[in-house]
Amino acid sequence: MEVPLLDLKAQYATIREEVRAAVDEVFDSQRFILGPHVAALEAETARMCGVPASVGVASGTDALLLSLKALGVGPGDGVVTVPYTFFATAGTIVNLGARPLFVDIEPAGFNMDPARLSGFLDRDCSWNSALRALVHTATGSRIRAIVPVHLYGQCASMDAILDAAQRYQLPVVEDACQALGATYREQFAGTIGDAGCFSFFPSKNLGGAGDGGLVLSRNKELGEKIRLLRNHGAQPKYYHSMVGFNSRLDEIQAAVLRVKLRHLDAWIEARRQNASGYDAAFRASGLIGRIQIPLALPDRRHIFHQYVIRCPQRNELRVSLQKCGIGTEIYYPVPLHEQECFRCLGHVPEDFPASSEAARQTLALPIYAELTGAQRDYVVGCIAAFYGSYTQRHK
Repeated sequence: MEVPLLDLKAQYATIREEVRAAVDEVFDSQRFILGPHVAALEAETARMCGVPASVGVASGTDALLLSLKALGVGPGDGVVTVPYTFFATAGTIVNLGARPLFVDIEPAGFNMDPARLSGFLDRDCSWNSALRALVHTATGSRIRAIVPVHLYGQCASMDAILDAAQRYQLPVVEDACQALGATYREQFAGTIGDAGCFSFFPSKNLGGAGDGGLVLSRNKELGEKIRLLRNHGAQPKYYHSMVGFNSRLDEIQAAVLRVKLRHLDAWIEARRQNASGYDAAFRASGLIGRIQIPLALPDRRHIFHQYVIRCPQRNELRVSLQKCGIGTEIYYPVPLHEQECFRCLGHVPEDFPASSEAARQTLALPIYAELTGAQRDYVVGCIAAFYGSYTQRHK
């Protein structure tokens, strides 16, 4: 049996005519930049998540970049985030001339550890009365924002993170690029902090036919500033109140995304059902203890952008599953503090042990909505067979 990591062709088969009609409409109109589909997608996502501001941008990376820029992050500043995430989380900070300041993750949930965040702000930083800002003692960087990541589709512990941020009046930008539709205590991911950033990369739960992104905000003024920044700071056309970027969400992408948005809840529910099926099958097979299944916290809606297991034999297991025709992925094999381009930050792997261990042990299994029960059972069976053979080899 072949089980791909993701089967976008199976998804497309269910919405083919809807998508083609939407794309034809764009071509018939010949409006390709910031047209009615972009405006409608912004209105629909704002309504879905209950916020006044929704701004379509060119990518999830740009969503982060523009949000931090709008909050005043620039050269010499420090932004607190995690080292276990996709590269763009820290890359955008550096591209603004700022410095990523890392705090470690919670080992079970993979998201920012609020206790470590509080310890970092209270112990490693101090209030500078001249700058009227919190300053990182070791680097002299003025702390300008906190960027928690809602990794794999489950929200970070936002109440505790916001409590720490509010002590020092720091804005919070949620990297919710993997979490559209996830909730934390009945609040949508991306609506809890000052801004929430989303990606429409094709593999996301709501994925386009190319790059795309979105920023949500409870703060209408901040949203309007991001709206200006995405289009060269111009309002009206040719009149520039600030220097911005070319980061407009494509009209064709918006049309495709509007079709897919109508199906998002059903796709999320199918992913959640597949996750529950995996959990039950792994427990029934006696594999708990050999592997660690994802922790889905009770006060959150985990949308399972990825179903990520942990096991010490990760690399051997992945090779075995590949031979069985099962697609897997490692998100992420090198945490940010160990990346070559960040050696200048002066970290060693032991600085953030939970992130380093997650990078060595995690493996994503197929979890897309169209995954069948037979395919899911085949994946679990192949993992059980690997461990049966592994036990024999290591007696």
